[in-house]
Amino acid sequence: MRKTLKLIASPRNLFVFESAARLGSFTHAADELGMQQPSVSASIKQLEASLQVRLFDRGHRKVSLTNAGLRFYADVSQSLRGIESSAEAVHSMGRSDYVTLSSSSAFSYYWMMPKLHALRDLHPEIDLRLQSSASEPDLDVENISIAVRLGDGSWQDCIAEKIADEVIYPVASPIVMQSARNLRSIPNLLHERLIHLEEPVRMRPTWKDWFTFHGIPDTTISEGMRLNDYALVLQAAQTGEGFAFGWDHIVRDLIDRQLLAAREDWAWSTGRGIYLVWSKTKPLSENASKVRDWILSFV
Repeated sequence: MRKTLKLIASPRNLFVFESAARLGSFTHAADELGMQQPSVSASIKQLEASLQVRLFDRGHRKVSLTNAGLRFYADVSQSLRGIESSAEAVHSMGRSDYVTLSSSSAFSYYWMMPKLHALRDLHPEIDLRLQSSASEPDLDVENISIAVRLGDGSWQDCIAEKIADEVIYPVASPIVMQSARNLRSIPNLLHERLIHLEEPVRMRPTWKDWFTFHGIPDTTISEGMRLNDYALVLQAAQTGEGFAFGWDHIVRDLIDRQLLAAREDWAWSTGRGIYLVWSKTKPLSENASKVRDWILSFV
């Protein structure tokens, strides 16, 4: 911990950095945090000095993350979300007047958020709280109503209902897809920039696994950008950083809105699935049952 404190100078700098990175503005970060803009700027400069790397490119009324900043933001944002989720869970232990859904940040943002208005219209009385987790939560210990898990549907402590099969194919921004060099065959994708998902806890398929499934084993995979959160992977793909894995249940809405283009003909069905799970030992509340049934209505 002493080394960490030396590298970041002050824990407050992490919160300032996360806000400025997410909002793309020191001024907006200052408004969000109740600070003055010069204080935000000074905090970022202190963090950059202690890390000995530039985290932001400063522009007129706008800042953008450098490659180092993007890499740092991936870890910091996920860690702060985890702390926030843990604090909320501990704070709310023993309360049962709301429903907590635990899932990956990508599922919450890209699957749940576009549909939430429909849930509000159907059940305006339900207080639904979305909780992102970097690892598989213990539903009973963490006071979680329902959760989304990836696997074979067999968990000793949970009842599971499949939401979707795990189907993966390459996606990229429409511009990147259109300008890619000769994608008539899968091996040619090796010449394109690939975005890699490297989650620190949960194991996820890799590009190497995908190429092996398509009969191209023992190949050299391009380095490309490496991120530890799938929501950030999809953001990078939409902004033109290269090709990413598209989990069908997550990217379908983005493809329909033409924010991403896909090679669905190169799909890999892994045999696993995405499941909605809830505790075998703790009965669901009436509102949690309504949310469960509503989610499963999309299957």
